[in-house]
Amino acid sequence: MSKLSVCVLFGGISPEHEVSLRSAESVLNNLDPEKYNIFPVGITKNGEWILYGGNDYSTLPSGQWRNDERNRPAAISPVRGQGLLNFEGDCVVRERIDVVFPVLHGENGEDGSVQGLLQLAGIPYVGPHVASSATCMDKTLTKLVADHAGIRQAAWKLITANELKNMDAAIASIETAFSYPVFVKPAGTGSSVGVGKAKNREALEKALTNAAKFDSKILVEEFINGHEVEVAVLGNDSPAASVCGEIEAGTEFYDYDAKYISDCARLHIPARIDEQTAENVRDVAIKVYQAMGCKGLSRVDFFVTYDNHEIVFNEINTIPGFTSISMYPKLFAASGIAYGALLDHLIRFALEA
Repeated sequence: MSKLSVCVLFGGISPEHEVSLRSAESVLNNLDPEKYNIFPVGITKNGEWILYGGNDYSTLPSGQWRNDERNRPAAISPVRGQGLLNFEGDCVVRERIDVVFPVLHGENGEDGSVQGLLQLAGIPYVGPHVASSATCMDKTLTKLVADHAGIRQAAWKLITANELKNMDAAIASIETAFSYPVFVKPAGTGSSVGVGKAKNREALEKALTNAAKFDSKILVEEFINGHEVEVAVLGNDSPAASVCGEIEAGTEFYDYDAKYISDCARLHIPARIDEQTAENVRDVAIKVYQAMGCKGLSRVDFFVTYDNHEIVFNEINTIPGFTSISMYPKLFAASGIAYGALLDHLIRFALEA
């Protein structure tokens, strides 16, 4: 049986570039070279596409991979049948690609942009398709779909960057809707980039100003006092949910630093909730996944309230972190699917979708 050719896309121009490099390092180190011909393609912060010529994936997080003398400029052609193109002088080398694994987080990677390119090229790819990716990436659109599906979530309000020109009026509208504390999130980022928790008016103004640096749409949510619970979902038409995991942030909330820089956060697998509640969370995770039209994979995040164990949907991530400390692979490892086998499943689901 011939090997499948797998192109792993990583990097990108989003604020989550560094997270993508760390995720890609883990993915590339766990893809079985006996099963796959692997083509690692990195996208720089400037948007250059490079076919990485080296085989030392530990160079990815530091950025040293960009300096490998074996690197070549590359591109995925939108023309069907052309596959991956790489360039050496006046020569163009064409590589057949069976499936693309986008290990890209955020803008131009998780929002349907790359998925649209791959759809045009006729190349199967890991993860949800264009409409689902775009809708899941925009937290306000996710909220609308979840509302329509009858899924319990935190009360929310959309504020636009344009409204912040009259900051006092914007804050007054938020204070009319909610009591402090509130969470402030850019509509289209992941990894908690640009997210803030505001306990008073001064902090709210600061959080809104910061969020507007990342997106023109800003989501403001009521505070939910509960366990932060995450579920990994895998599959196409009949998806499976992992065991529940819980984040103990160790800070005000599970922000970017807590996720990737400091070691203050603790992960609890399984989550510290009763068995029946955990089963209910897993059921709601699949309901969210299907309502959003997901394929392949997603991680679905919830709060489970401390007082009455109410399940409150928070958000969904269509290309969750795949670093060595990320919840998605850890949750499936705890469910009996090792990292390498998980990648095999994802590639198979991509080819079947």
